Amino acid sequence: MSASLANPTLAAPTLAEGMAEIRATGTLTGLPRDHFIAGRWTPPASGARMDSADPGRGAPFAAFANGDAEDVDRAVTAARAAFTGAWGDASPAERGRVLQRMASLLRAEADRFALVECLDSGKRLSEAQGDVRGVIRAFEYYAGAADKLEGASLPLGRNYLGFTLDEPVGVCAQVIPWNYPLSTAARGIAPALAAGCAIVAKPAEQTPFTALMLAELATRAGLPDGALNVVTGTGARAGAPLVAHPGIHHITFTGSVPTGIRVMQAAAENVTRLVLELGGKSPLVVLADADLDIALEGVLEAIYENAGQICSAGSRLVLERPIADEFLARLVARVEKLRLGHGLDAVDVGPVNSALQLERIDAHVRRAEAAGNGILAGGGIVHPAGAEGGWFFAPTIVLARGLDDPIVTEEIFGPVLAVQIVGDLDEAIHVANATEFALVAGIYTASFDKAQRFARRVDAGQVYINEYFAGGIEVPFGGNRKSGFGREKGMEGLRSYCRTKSIVARLR
Repeated sequence: MSASLANPTLAAPTLAEGMAEIRATGTLTGLPRDHFIAGRWTPPASGARMDSADPGRGAPFAAFANGDAEDVDRAVTAARAAFTGAWGDASPAERGRVLQRMASLLRAEADRFALVECLDSGKRLSEAQGDVRGVIRAFEYYAGAADKLEGASLPLGRNYLGFTLDEPVGVCAQVIPWNYPLSTAARGIAPALAAGCAIVAKPAEQTPFTALMLAELATRAGLPDGALNVVTGTGARAGAPLVAHPGIHHITFTGSVPTGIRVMQAAAENVTRLVLELGGKSPLVVLADADLDIALEGVLEAIYENAGQICSAGSRLVLERPIADEFLARLVARVEKLRLGHGLDAVDVGPVNSALQLERIDAHVRRAEAAGNGILAGGGIVHPAGAEGGWFFAPTIVLARGLDDPIVTEEIFGPVLAVQIVGDLDEAIHVANATEFALVAGIYTASFDKAQRFARRVDAGQVYINEYFAGGIEVPFGGNRKSGFGREKGMEGLRSYCRTKSIVARLR
């Protein structure tokens, strides 16, 4: 099960050594170049490759395989062999031990993964380190859950024995976004493996490396060849053939609504199961009785972490009128002091992921300003000292002119906060529900009653009270309406990769 040396894995430098190498050379040695299929590095069938860029510099730093349908087919074949063979035969306890070894290896190599994630995605190193810690926890959690999948006894009377089995669905496709490459990969890969499924993962072409590294690490942890395969490349060349492949039994997709619709259409041809997480325009309500110091910190984190490139970002601030002026004045003052720069530097906000994403964010804000919305802070592309070539957008606050303006109805996916002012809790709930998305909602209030009324009446997959992004891998995550359907994380996430079989026997 050892991997080929064609793609030597990155040596495990100290954090300081890795940072020094990136600053001196713009890259890191030992990054994978090929797909990871059937437990080994596999060159692309067509020989095609493409570059990945460092968003903090706006320049390429490494090349990787640009796969196609032939590569996808090889990966699906390998996954099928593992599912019907060694991995399918493994006991739940053994699956748990493999996942636990993956967590241990990742803990030992955390600096390496964080450095690569920072370089590839652009996020701040501290954010990447937090992501790696979360991924370790995810593998620990599902390692413990692998042998806890229990069926039910069915009360059919004394002449019958009835029970259910939770069986793995089969070969699963994971289509991974660029904003949280390692975290999103793990929240699908860990429960799928715990359930006994085999996987073909397709990371975003902007951020391919940590998914490849994770697959190689899994092999070293004892995962049988083919149980986890990674095919890299564009959505058109690799992603589309993967979700349309008849050998795929389940698809987990995270991305935009238009792409999610195309994935659903492709899945329909083979009646393939789906979990879709399609983003949001999540409201964060601050009522007049809230602790404003705590709420201020929560708002800043909710929208400016990872430069606002978070599906569940608190991108709409809904303020109760009595505290609106004071809160906005304090918020603007803090935002204007935020430092931008390369993810390896001591900064508050990093770059956005690509030049295309930067253009999209800028276009949203330009349209909002032209439509009469008030720009309270930021509002444009910037070039921080020391990172002039990178893709940066100033942390922005926009006072929205109405409920129907695109600045409050469309997902921008950047460091842009839309502000809406309301008269009371009932209006706040109305405003919170006034978009097509329903992923996350948050509220800051001193009133337990108001918090619970909000939580019951807002349409969202999860609600945060007095701490945005509260919880962890234990908490089911997913949306309603155009935010998608299905749940990841928690035991609900594990059941997403199971199918229920009912068995009934007549007794003599």
